[in-house]
Amino acid sequence: MSRISGAESQVMEALWDRGPLTAEEIIQTVGPAQDWGEATVKTLINRLLKKKALASERAGGRALYRPLVTREAYVTGESQGLLDRLFGGQLAPLVAHYAQHRPLSPDEVARLKALIDGLDGDDR
Repeated sequence: MSRISGAESQVMEALWDRGPLTAEEIIQTVGPAQDWGEATVKTLINRLLKKKALASERAGGRALYRPLVTREAYVTGESQGLLDRLFGGQLAPLVAHYAQHRPLSPDEVARLKALIDGLDGDDR
């Protein structure tokens, strides 16, 4: 599957949140918030169909669109892409970057420590 663009991800979010939707329902959900017209949303739907991120099924004479990509798979791919592009695939430099440029709250530090403690001895 090809990479999902930021604009396309808005359509995907609507489908992940609300399940199968018609084109009209997608337009009503994402159009106003993004200031997009019907043609723009339909273009995004068609791009996602070509990328095999969506499936279209006929129901009651209308096309229903459903995601073929899970939100988890999308987030994993985007996260890994960010790590690869900006930090050589390494997680530690990403965390260090954020810690240097945006102070971590005590809660964030505690959560990171708990995450690291949970990974100790894990065979990842």
